[in-house]
Amino acid sequence: MRRRLLAVLMVLMGAAALLLCVPLADAYARGRTEHLLLQRRSEAVRFADLADRMRSAADRAELSAEIGRYAQLYGAGVVVVDSAGATVARAGTGPAAEAATDAATDDSPRVGTSDGSDARRRALTGRSTDRLPTLRPWGPRTVVLAEPVGRDERVSGAVLMAVPTEAARRDVTVRWSLITAGAFAAFAAAALVAAGITRWLMRPVLDLDRAVERLTAGSLQARAVSDTGPPELRHLRQHFNTMAEAMADSIGRQRDFVADASHQLRNPLATLVLQLENVEPHIAPGPGLAEHGRALDEAERLEELLDGLLALARVESGTAELTEEDVSRAVRERVAAWTPVFHAAGVDLVAADLAEGLRARTLPDAAGRILDALLDNAVKFVPRGGRVEVRAGQEADGSTAGPAGRAGSVVVRVTDDGPGVPEEHLPLLLRRFARSPEHQNVPGSGLGLAIADEIARISGGRLDVGGHEPHGLMVELRLPP
Repeated sequence: MRRRLLAVLMVLMGAAALLLCVPLADAYARGRTEHLLLQRRSEAVRFADLADRMRSAADRAELSAEIGRYAQLYGAGVVVVDSAGATVARAGTGPAAEAATDAATDDSPRVGTSDGSDARRRALTGRSTDRLPTLRPWGPRTVVLAEPVGRDERVSGAVLMAVPTEAARRDVTVRWSLITAGAFAAFAAAALVAAGITRWLMRPVLDLDRAVERLTAGSLQARAVSDTGPPELRHLRQHFNTMAEAMADSIGRQRDFVADASHQLRNPLATLVLQLENVEPHIAPGPGLAEHGRALDEAERLEELLDGLLALARVESGTAELTEEDVSRAVRERVAAWTPVFHAAGVDLVAADLAEGLRARTLPDAAGRILDALLDNAVKFVPRGGRVEVRAGQEADGSTAGPAGRAGSVVVRVTDDGPGVPEEHLPLLLRRFARSPEHQNVPGSGLGLAIADEIARISGGRLDVGGHEPHGLMVELRLPP
């Protein structure tokens, strides 16, 4: 967002600088063109006066000498014509003289010159040149202006001057360069100010964004700490912190209640189980003994449920710092610990492609605790003669796990060839107390995968559940490296 805001400000400042410097540059070019016109027009008026007073050969010679000196001094071309368009006097050489000749003979203008034929026609009707093409650094290289000889109905000819514009264009180029440099300097200064303002505006917003992200990830102690920015954003920070305090307090009370209730119920429940076990020898064989057994099973199931609720409350309210964990070692140890349990259940537990050196930053022993829940779930649901396989590797999202050790997430995958779960029921497996309809009678509280998912989430990872071909279940733990 800061980049977008800065980009918008830069575009606006660039547009403002452009809208200011372009009219300024154009105004200077027009002013310099007007100055050139006034300078050269005064000379044309003087030549027209000499031509108007020309009566003899001496007057003609004086006129030729004047325009010759002028043409030599300024590199211009000067042509004096009579009312019929015939040339009376001419001076100058080079492109300027050729442009003046073109204007006098009504030829098409040369490339890089202004059209002088119109100026000649205006002069022969008694009107002086009052406007020249605006000079730019790239042209025109020569401009033509005309002054009538005589006034009103006594117009007897015209003076045509083709004036080089090199000096004037050089002045325009220098002034435009200064304007451009000033615009860039002003733009750079404004950009620095805009960057500072953007940082000042966005610092509290970014701080709020990070606090919301941490709060969303489950860190109830996350608060916005930036005390800069506009008053409105500072007020927003205060309101956010107040809301976070209230939410953390509410969630904390709920978790404390669940933990306290689970803990307080465990003692009387344990006493009840013990009393049921003590009563069993005094019950005669028959329906009563069967009902007693079912009551004892339900009491033990309730005890497991309370243990799961207490474990979940402890995980959710835990404030342990993330630590570095050797995932490879944790997987090997848990597979070794569960192998006798699987052997007793008649299920093969195989560790395949366990990469070495897998490390992740998690809650203490997160990988081991999650793997315990996954293997406990597998040994309950995979029938005798089945196979459970554990793999661990490092991979980027979307690739296949393996021992290659490419940089990316640490992945622990548990697959089995059991009956599996219908695809529409897969999203339910990570919910609390959720069980597939066909597995309602399997012992357990329905909290194992939910607790594992919560541990993975707090550790910055995730737990995914999917089907395994041709049948079975696949549970994947993905942790950040």
